[in-house]
Amino acid sequence: MNRTAKHIVVVGGGYVGLYTVLRLQHTLRKELRDGSVRITVLTPESHMTYQPFLPEAAAGNLSPRHVVVPLRRVLSKATILNGKVTKVNHAAKTVAFEPNVGTPHDIGYDILVMAAGSVSRTLPIPGLADAAIGFKTVGEAIALRNRVLELLDRAETDEDEALRRRALTFVVVGGGFAGVEALAELEDMAVDAVRYYRNVSRKDMRWVLVEATDRILPEVGPEMGKWTAEQLRERGIEVKMNTRLDSCEGGLVKLSDGEEFEAATIVWTAGVKPSPVVNAGDLPLDERGRIKTTTRLTVAGVEDAFSAGDVAGVPDVTSPGQYCAPNAQHAVRQAKVLADNITRHLHGQPLADYRHKYVGSVAGLGLHKGVANVYGIKLRGLLAWFMHRTYHLSRVPTVNRKVRVTMDWTLALFFKRETVSLGEIEAPREEFRSAART
Repeated sequence: MNRTAKHIVVVGGGYVGLYTVLRLQHTLRKELRDGSVRITVLTPESHMTYQPFLPEAAAGNLSPRHVVVPLRRVLSKATILNGKVTKVNHAAKTVAFEPNVGTPHDIGYDILVMAAGSVSRTLPIPGLADAAIGFKTVGEAIALRNRVLELLDRAETDEDEALRRRALTFVVVGGGFAGVEALAELEDMAVDAVRYYRNVSRKDMRWVLVEATDRILPEVGPEMGKWTAEQLRERGIEVKMNTRLDSCEGGLVKLSDGEEFEAATIVWTAGVKPSPVVNAGDLPLDERGRIKTTTRLTVAGVEDAFSAGDVAGVPDVTSPGQYCAPNAQHAVRQAKVLADNITRHLHGQPLADYRHKYVGSVAGLGLHKGVANVYGIKLRGLLAWFMHRTYHLSRVPTVNRKVRVTMDWTLALFFKRETVSLGEIEAPREEFRSAART
């Protein structure tokens, strides 16, 4: 190993981490080859999750393996270390690293990239931590799919009407992309599934979307958000706006409009917040608890530190006084500028500002259903659904994943999706333990 090599440490293997290193492997190809630069990625997982595809994975339209990207295969010029960063000491240019397996230790660097992303933003709601599930990881998406199908199985055999009603009540809190797409895809899957049940039908199920503001899908604009709410209601989904979840202890849902009911499934998608690592270090933070970042994606007031994505407060140069939204569209675009600015920094060249032109937003609402607002063109239904798939297929990393996703979708045109619960994978040793005890 070249001890004089410039060491770039990237904290996080999500959108920003993956796309930044992908770009650096190209722009610093010569330096990586001769050993004058080396890159290390510190991330809890050995894969990057393409989160816009989580609803389709949950609904069985895509294989879970096809919505994740193996980091070691794709970032072949970088070292991938699995674990979490517990502290950043930029004054000494070290991070405290706690590996998933092994002894915690410090890792030194010359250039730091903070791309740790976000975690679910929860509120101090009684029962939330015990009764609800998030929707940010493949594990959560597949666990939710298994739960919905298992509850249909339970309702098929249970003769207690109160227990059946609880089992068939599904609540999603949060009317953004994650909440609306998760609810729409899962409801669509459940409608397909109940065709094979004798004692369960669509009218037995209750699907509820709870949103604290006065509209859903704000990214697609008021008109299309209103249309989406109408479409969901036509499908029998209750859309409760200007409504908060006050409590869900023991699965007893209490809403701010006074309604109370039992629900066996509560999904929390009401926003995100920066990764906790931002609070464990000496990097400056803005008023929202994000790393204070300049328009050039450098950390404000310090040298040799960059940041982008959900963890960073990046000023929006196209809207003075505003900040870039924490979404995938910005993260992917920022990663390109960030990587190029690191290359310029190493070569002693001026850095460029991050500026963007808003493309628009697309959302899937189940098979052959969607809504889109792209370059001011508003689409709905089948065409919007097709645009949603086309856009995200173009954005999912690597040709390998693009082909696999396309194959999944193509097969779905000829064969019905599988509506089978594999809940036992969450406790794979239980059957063996039972056999060993008898």
